[in-house]
Amino acid sequence: MKIIVAGTGFVGLTHAAVLSEYGHEVYAYDIDEKKLNAYRSGDPEQIGRYVNEPGLPALIQENMGRYLFFTSDLKGIIEGTDAIFLCLPTPPNPNGSSDLSYYFDAVDHMCKLLAKRKDQRRVVLINKSTVPVGTARQLEQKLIQHKVPNAGIGSNPEFLPEGDAVEKSRRPDRVVVGADTEEDFRLIRRIYPQFVNHVRIRYIETTPETAEAIKYVSNTLLLTYISFWNGVGARLGEGFNNVRMEDLKRGVTADARISTWGSYVSNGAGGSCLGKDIQSLIYQFRMAGQPTDLLQSVYHINEYQKTYLLDRAEFEAGVSFNNKRVALLGLAFKKQTNDMRDASSLKVVEGLLGRGVAEIRAYDPLALEEAQRYFPPSKNSLFQKISYHKSVKDALAGTDMLFISTDWEEFRGLSRTIEQVVKPPYLIIDGRRMIPDYDELVAAGYGYLAVGSRYMPPGSVQLGSPAAEAAPATD
Repeated sequence: MKIIVAGTGFVGLTHAAVLSEYGHEVYAYDIDEKKLNAYRSGDPEQIGRYVNEPGLPALIQENMGRYLFFTSDLKGIIEGTDAIFLCLPTPPNPNGSSDLSYYFDAVDHMCKLLAKRKDQRRVVLINKSTVPVGTARQLEQKLIQHKVPNAGIGSNPEFLPEGDAVEKSRRPDRVVVGADTEEDFRLIRRIYPQFVNHVRIRYIETTPETAEAIKYVSNTLLLTYISFWNGVGARLGEGFNNVRMEDLKRGVTADARISTWGSYVSNGAGGSCLGKDIQSLIYQFRMAGQPTDLLQSVYHINEYQKTYLLDRAEFEAGVSFNNKRVALLGLAFKKQTNDMRDASSLKVVEGLLGRGVAEIRAYDPLALEEAQRYFPPSKNSLFQKISYHKSVKDALAGTDMLFISTDWEEFRGLSRTIEQVVKPPYLIIDGRRMIPDYDELVAAGYGYLAVGSRYMPPGSVQLGSPAAEAAPATD
């Protein structure tokens, strides 16, 4: 089939590359020629500046020029197209609603071209990115408005975790397809023949509105799991003696009815989807006259997690951040990506600068270049206090305290490095429970403050005696 994927961000680029792997003729369309040239280069470093996904550069290299093509000329590829996937940005407005201006600008442009095409075979326009419930119906009205012949609408939301997007595209848990007619369902089945009637992958056909709602409910439920464990599990570990966080998690999730996913605690979830989607759903509920109490609580708990460890450090450890030098390990919203959208680190940096730190010495395996887009160095800005380093040791050097904000595996065994580079008195703030042998550091005179645990002052643990709780760990 001939397929256009409009938009080449995280969702669009991954989707186009994987579709091409199955032998479809795929045109990845974008108006950003600089971005397209980076993809055309096939160079992992250049591709990674825009979308950093394991296995994606190799997939692009393998299929580019055979089944995968990059173009900014929509008019030149519109003839003979069977399907157009809309993978366009829908950022949040200040009131939480989805900004659909990019979406409808692109749709208007496409509809004008589709209305004039010579080949009037059936074409389906399919929403792939997350859009408010009812957007497919608005898309239908655009087709009618522009008098596009023989065209249908569809909704096919993505459920891709960053860092594992290629594998999850190849072997998804589910494929959700919303359409209005059997003709359009048949066309979309031809796009995904490997998933239809699969013994493990659930291929679900429904209405466009239901498909749109499935994405919102899924992401909101995931964030609810995270906020529940941060708002209940972590508070138990922080507020009561001898509550062992890891034992609590194992005991609760031993019930087969209770998901293990999200049962870790952290300094908040970030990324391009969860926070944006729940804000959009809150707005949609308000417009529909529905209560939003639960959704608002889930959102606010997650936002609170991003900065509350700084407050705990001041009140429990008695530290002042003023004029201190702080090592910040982790800038991406999670490991295996350079994506900093809605990352907890953004709030950490904001909180540290607002508390008057002298310097933030930052390190992340992938996100250093991305961080400088968020915090461009300038002599007239507080961002000049941020320095970027190429290793953990460099970031730690000369600092007064450490904040771990991302769950990179290389941060898990830092005890020896910490002891080599910095000496007590020194405070370790662990937002991801990454240091399993924290007791050795505390016994050696370091202070340790982790999400889900009470503050452990220097010397409060004696080696050889039972620790106050089980060693911190993450999934």
